[in-house]
Amino acid sequence: MNLPETEFVDRMGLIMERLGGTRTMGRLYAWLMICDPPEQSLTDLASKLGVSKTAVSTVARQLELSGMAERVPAATREHRYRMVGGGWDQIMRGRLAIVRQSLDTLDFGLSILGDDQPGQRDRLSDTRKFFAFVLQDSDEMFERWKEYREKPS
Repeated sequence: MNLPETEFVDRMGLIMERLGGTRTMGRLYAWLMICDPPEQSLTDLASKLGVSKTAVSTVARQLELSGMAERVPAATREHRYRMVGGGWDQIMRGRLAIVRQSLDTLDFGLSILGDDQPGQRDRLSDTRKFFAFVLQDSDEMFERWKEYREKPS
């Protein structure tokens, strides 16, 4: 990796860490975005990122399970991975599914609070309103994203 590539990979590691993943996950995903050839073996990935093959294997499987990377067929027994387009879409859909599920929990919370607890009700209601607002346009947002993504650059 040259210096600008290293800086990009390291910056993405910090971003992924801030998003709740691991730094290695962000670094691996970043490298898969810019590497050539796009398919990389675990040995290649470990070497380029300066981490153990075991760590790379674990993170690659996590990226595969999240839909952000995929394992590709190889002539050798060694696993090879590449980035999958649309991975962030899948991550966001998963997060929104959790937000959707939280509405039931928030409704339950509101049901156990009495009218004599206006401060607590207001705080809980505000959270519920925010989550409902976020979900309100999410399906349309994904449709708009699909159209935007398919537009020629």
